[in-house]
Amino acid sequence: MTTLSDFTANTLAGQEQPLSAYDGKVVLVVNTASECGFTPQYQGLQELHTKYADDGFAVLGFPCNQFGGQEPGGAEEIGAFCEQNYGVTFPLFEKVDVNGDRAHPLFQWLRQERSGLMGSAIKWNFTKFLVGRDGTVRKRYGSTTAPEKIAADIEKALTD
Repeated sequence: MTTLSDFTANTLAGQEQPLSAYDGKVVLVVNTASECGFTPQYQGLQELHTKYADDGFAVLGFPCNQFGGQEPGGAEEIGAFCEQNYGVTFPLFEKVDVNGDRAHPLFQWLRQERSGLMGSAIKWNFTKFLVGRDGTVRKRYGSTTAPEKIAADIEKALTD
């Protein structure tokens, strides 16, 4: 069985990060973009991260430029934008592909575990995957699902 712990990703600083660092935590994995109509969701994601961090929760952001070229910047630019505009303190990783032959293995797995409206493909920026403490995918949410709408599912996952 595959779990979140089986993957690694590079941080915005270019350091390889084993995702096993999040073992035992509830995690929300999100593909993000800085120039998207859903970009204001960064604020709600940060609020969730702050509210539940002490309970064992983390948001992991993965910038992606596959949808309308809405994440054109480099790592430093992405990090600065998120911090300055939305006060983001949750971990952000290097820009990745989430669909297609070059999709990051993490997103290949997430898509396989929970299909969406377009089958396994991710439709747009700010698709969210809730991963339980056991490292398995519990739920998938589309771009239009506001972060605050996920709070009850996070709370349930934190107590399971």
